Amino acid sequence: MRSNETVPLSPEQSASAAAETSPRRVFVKTYGCQMNVYDSQRMADALAADGYQPTDTVEKADLVLLNTCHIREKAAEKVYSEIGRLRKKKLGGGLKNSDVLIGIAGCVAQAEGEEIIRRAPSVDLVIGPQTYHRLPDVVRRARAGEKVVETDYAVEDKFDHLPHPQPKIVRSRGVSAFLTVQEGCDKFCTFCVVPYTRGAEVSRSVAQIVAEAETLVAAGVREITLLGQNVNAWHGVGVDGRQSGLGELLFRLADIPGLARLRYTTSHPRDMDDALIEAHRDLAVLMPYLHLPVQSGSDRILKAMNRRHTAADYLRLVERIRKARPDIALSGDFIVGFPGETETDFADTLQLVRDVGYVQAYSFKYSPRPGTPGADLENQVPENRKDDRLQQLQAVLNAQNQSFAAGLVGATTDVLIEKPGRNAGQRVGRSPWLIPVVVDEKAGEIGDIVNVRITATGANSLFAETN
Repeated sequence: MRSNETVPLSPEQSASAAAETSPRRVFVKTYGCQMNVYDSQRMADALAADGYQPTDTVEKADLVLLNTCHIREKAAEKVYSEIGRLRKKKLGGGLKNSDVLIGIAGCVAQAEGEEIIRRAPSVDLVIGPQTYHRLPDVVRRARAGEKVVETDYAVEDKFDHLPHPQPKIVRSRGVSAFLTVQEGCDKFCTFCVVPYTRGAEVSRSVAQIVAEAETLVAAGVREITLLGQNVNAWHGVGVDGRQSGLGELLFRLADIPGLARLRYTTSHPRDMDDALIEAHRDLAVLMPYLHLPVQSGSDRILKAMNRRHTAADYLRLVERIRKARPDIALSGDFIVGFPGETETDFADTLQLVRDVGYVQAYSFKYSPRPGTPGADLENQVPENRKDDRLQQLQAVLNAQNQSFAAGLVGATTDVLIEKPGRNAGQRVGRSPWLIPVVVDEKAGEIGDIVNVRITATGANSLFAETN
């Protein structure tokens, strides 16, 4: 046989060769907060460097990752139910191959750890939020047959080890992007698991944040939302070695050419300092929308929650923010039925809501989270009373939301066009207040910022025409 002669492969050999050379695919299902959305994207970026391509179809995946949330009640049980469905698909041939790996990430992974492997042997790997930079190695170990649980907090900063977002992938995600600047929380509110699943507050450096923001903008991102469990507690080190606060960081990011809009979430009232309020006053690129959770309007309940501020403190802060930026719209978080909450306490919450006037809010019934101080408190509120209070609260919040939207009819505003609309000939844009705006496709291309006049309101959106 001559040395340059090619020997045809058998069908079995061809199939085997194709399997070895074709890229593996990863499916990531994300639960919960924007931080998890960001983490899912960064995990996909880390795996892309290892040859994995994303897929939006679980049946085609070689690796399935469930990025979980532990905030709501029965979060862990929902994860086990999802694992059971995946196991049935895997055994029944509904997935691409029987060698598909199943991984659990996120806060349930951090809280449950080894228990997940014990209860669900079909799971191949468990990885917590602090160790995502180790994900490619964890996957390789799982692929070799090891059951891997990686939840120990890393001494090193995970952000130092995750790759920068790939421009091609960024472009596929759209013209708005999340960017984590801070992780963890030191507040220890008695209802919250975040300090236990995400750890202590850690801030990224200015250089890391600016470099990632510049990468995003270069790939076509027009709007960036800075993320953190307690984002306005960010205190990162600058190139001069000096720590600065979020207000100063916003001024630095506003100088990036091509970056048209900035937002941040989620905030704690105690960390809303003068410099940050001044950023709202002075930066046109900082959108007039602020998520500022309060949780309750009762001082007695706020103390039991360990919020370390009063209702009056919160209202004074809102007054200062609105004085600096009169057109700002506020959203908030509320928990009803916290242990010991009386009708008087709940009435105080309703009064605070009426005093502030929210554009949007997230409201929940209190659910005990194992391991938190709130779970051990006496005087738990009956479920039927929680249900009734939640309905009352949501009725007031919905009325405020509708009133705000109706008040925009006839007004002009800038809209960032994000994606095609549901119907032919439409595009959907993002208003400064995060309310979707439907416009004619002739208004502009995706990524354009266009000035429009609001003409009508929908159930969850606005309708507009270009000026």
